[in-house]
Amino acid sequence: MHVVIIGGGIVGCSSAWFLNREGHQVTVLDTGEVLPNCSHGNAGYVCPSHFIPLATPGIVQQGLRWMLNRESPFYIQPRLNLDLIRWGWHFMRSANENRVSKAAIPLRDIALYSQSLYEQWTSLPEFRFGYEKKGLLEIFQTDAVAKHAADTCDKACEIGLTGTRLIGKEELQEYEPHLQFRALGAIWFPGDAHLYPQLLMEQLKSQLTSAGVQFIQEKATGFQSSAQQLKSVLTVQNSYPADAVVLAAGSWSGELARQLDLSLPLVAGRGYSLTRSNEDFQLQHPAILTEGRVALTPLEGGKLRIGGTMEIVPTNTPPNFNRMKGVLKAVKQFIPDKSIPFPDPKDIWYGYRPCSADGLPYIGRPGRWKNLVVATGHAMIGLSLGAGTGKLVADLIDHQPTAIHLQAFHPDRFK
Repeated sequence: MHVVIIGGGIVGCSSAWFLNREGHQVTVLDTGEVLPNCSHGNAGYVCPSHFIPLATPGIVQQGLRWMLNRESPFYIQPRLNLDLIRWGWHFMRSANENRVSKAAIPLRDIALYSQSLYEQWTSLPEFRFGYEKKGLLEIFQTDAVAKHAADTCDKACEIGLTGTRLIGKEELQEYEPHLQFRALGAIWFPGDAHLYPQLLMEQLKSQLTSAGVQFIQEKATGFQSSAQQLKSVLTVQNSYPADAVVLAAGSWSGELARQLDLSLPLVAGRGYSLTRSNEDFQLQHPAILTEGRVALTPLEGGKLRIGGTMEIVPTNTPPNFNRMKGVLKAVKQFIPDKSIPFPDPKDIWYGYRPCSADGLPYIGRPGRWKNLVVATGHAMIGLSLGAGTGKLVADLIDHQPTAIHLQAFHPDRFK
């Protein structure tokens, strides 16, 4: 079977990996080079701890308060756009305690499944991408967030993330002996892991190319179909016949979904990151600075990745590097004795995360098409869920039972 995958990020490449191993001929279409996409510059978390979706109670009100702050960690560019309005309507409806609670088990299941597959990859000689299971610290400064952290900790233990617990300032110091945090404490998630995204993507693409997977640097622009079957994927230059199609185009999936008559509320959420030496920080564990919405990751080779922000903007919007000023300011607020000078803008990475309307990815076969699998909308946990999503895609293409239930991720849930 010839499978055409639209999108060369971690989800598309993971899908290609598992489909190739099942003997399928695979072509990956992507608009540009595979390596600089959002799978390259993220925090590298493989994080079962992230069982709370983006659409949570209070996030809309907080976002409105941040609208006029050019350095804020969350921003929605106001504009008259029907897709944005529709996404916002569903987002607000999803941001309630009941839906957040229902999302926890599906997000836990797919995260643990994906983590198990990454750990299988680490046993293969061709993969050395800095995978370490060192846990994650969610560090907080205020009493209000401390209360929310206690609730999160209780929920994590309730759903089986054993070992999750609150730690105080003194124990935080033991975990990070080289840094003086201005903080009340942290949640300790011992089951989380991290990896170096760039190494993973380089090695994955290299192995896929050696195995015969074809990468085509062309933008998918449309489809040829008959009845409920997609017959080929069109680009400006060519037409690529397909027995099956995987839509894994990240933040660009929405425009293609409209051509397929799919109801797939999706917006692009831009994030920024900076990678520098970890020498003067000597951070030992991945850490989230909760009030600042900043992620810190110690990467292989003595590197430190600093990232954050969520800008809901069109993908052709020029970057706003003031967001990185906000990120670095938050680091200073949590670690007062460390200062990071504002870098040259060319050293700041930015990319677009595909955000669904309820914070859960879209994974599955839409009823409209018999040979299409959708795999997008992972927001900030695309890397974490990447390997698992790829295996689920392969199982769906082959009409095999999946390891986890996919109803919560069904792409038709907003029809």
